[in-house]
Amino acid sequence: MIAFLQEGTTVSLLAATLRVATPLLLAGLGALIANRAGVVNLGIEGIMLCSALAGVVISAYTQSATLGLAGAVLIGGLLGFALAGAFYVLKADLILSGVALNLGASAGTIMCLYWLTGDKGISSSLHSKVLPNLDIPLLDRIPFVSQVLSGQNLMTYVAVLAVPATAFMLTRTTFGLRLRAVGQDAHAAASSGIRVGVIHLLALGLSGAFSGLAGAYLSMGYVSWFAANMSAGRGFIALAAQVMGGSSAYGTAAASLLLGAAEALSIRFQNVGVPNELVQMVPYVVPVIALALYGRRVRRRVAARAD
Repeated sequence: MIAFLQEGTTVSLLAATLRVATPLLLAGLGALIANRAGVVNLGIEGIMLCSALAGVVISAYTQSATLGLAGAVLIGGLLGFALAGAFYVLKADLILSGVALNLGASAGTIMCLYWLTGDKGISSSLHSKVLPNLDIPLLDRIPFVSQVLSGQNLMTYVAVLAVPATAFMLTRTTFGLRLRAVGQDAHAAASSGIRVGVIHLLALGLSGAFSGLAGAYLSMGYVSWFAANMSAGRGFIALAAQVMGGSSAYGTAAASLLLGAAEALSIRFQNVGVPNELVQMVPYVVPVIALALYGRRVRRRVAARAD
């Protein structure tokens, strides 16, 4: 156990935390954008799955990782728009539409994978491309930092840069201010001339695009293939990260790193003889406990205001 604790504090664990947290952060930022607009994108899990498959298939047929990434983001954005369409055009419940998207994506991606490869489990027969790892020259002179931050996948750096970009967009741009106004009071925003439906459409589209980035990373960065249901609940964990982060970009980033560390540690636990069933529970138990503590703090805050 002492050896495990020593190993668990090494550079490799920190680097693994960044890798594991990348899809959670990207999807969490997507959930944040939708939440600030007053809508909930519960279909993030399904969007990640569809985008992961799209990235692999498009990159395999075009032999271009860039086109694969672009296709994954496009699919994610279109699915976000589809949720908005179901809500506004078909008058469907947004929560149920998200659930339906998740269920449809789980079965639909397996069906598409079987049509394309004859395999219902993995896309190993497709010669898909992967997104590159990048070395940061300026960090090479700092031993500890370079081992943690340098050499990560391209999408990890995209996720890191997306945090301040999202924070700036939400707080310093006209679109961000309108988005937040709609989320706080849609009727008041509409009376001031803001087109609420358009804001919801764009928010869900952006949310889907961020989820598409997360899905592309899963199949083209974290690993180099698509597997059935490979998102493995990460979409729901990303939703938890957004809630834990207090609906802010930097808070969502901190929560994603915490949940990423929990998953990275669970992988290490497999090497010290801990039962596999207990190990698989860790990434899901941690957000449940964190959300329970967060909910308790919110209730106390509301009670204090009432007094």
